[in-house]
Amino acid sequence: MAVDYDDAASSMRLSIDWARRSYKAFEPKSGNKIFGIVQGSMYEDLRSESLAAITELNFDGYAIGGLSVGENKEDMHRILEFTVPKMPKDSIRYLMGVGTPEDLVYAVSKGIDMFDCVMPTRNARNGLLFTRRGNVKIKNSKYKSDFSPIEENCQCPVCSPEKHGFNHPFYSRAYIHHLQKINEMLGSILATQHNIWFYLKIMQEMRAAIREKTFFSWRKTFLETRSITI
Repeated sequence: MAVDYDDAASSMRLSIDWARRSYKAFEPKSGNKIFGIVQGSMYEDLRSESLAAITELNFDGYAIGGLSVGENKEDMHRILEFTVPKMPKDSIRYLMGVGTPEDLVYAVSKGIDMFDCVMPTRNARNGLLFTRRGNVKIKNSKYKSDFSPIEENCQCPVCSPEKHGFNHPFYSRAYIHHLQKINEMLGSILATQHNIWFYLKIMQEMRAAIREKTFFSWRKTFLETRSITI
């Protein structure tokens, strides 16, 4: 959600001051990197001002902050499309706090390299599991007697434990449904393992598709399949 212009400008300039202090104080240790964060809320001129000041400092990479904080998708996409082309092309571009699997695919298509987000873990704790064919709300009653894995052909330790050296069958939807309904911690652990694996697999496949110059066909197939309701 956009804040008042003057408040956004004041906060953005304060962030620049902190970036300068952080850059000056930073001491690389064990390969650590420091990123500058571009701010400016939903205002393109503030984004430009922030980007110009931050890139003067020659950070190891550059992040886009202040998105996915309640604004609509149209505004998020507008600011992303405005900002990314102006970022240094030879530096890592990092989108902070994003997002859904579809958000990741969209942002990569616009030139973003990396992300951080609580979504796969927080949603797992609340019973929402990600699959290629849509999301599974595992607490729904229809999964009470569903003894299939979370996702067929998924290679994660929850769906395919034998692939990871465990001598036991997969954890079924019914079992995870039961665990989450009784608030047993293992239910959240298993759901989290699956969701993180799913996110990492998406990123791995996008990297491979970019190298093989098949990204846009991969994206089309992924998004069409994800739109199927389980």
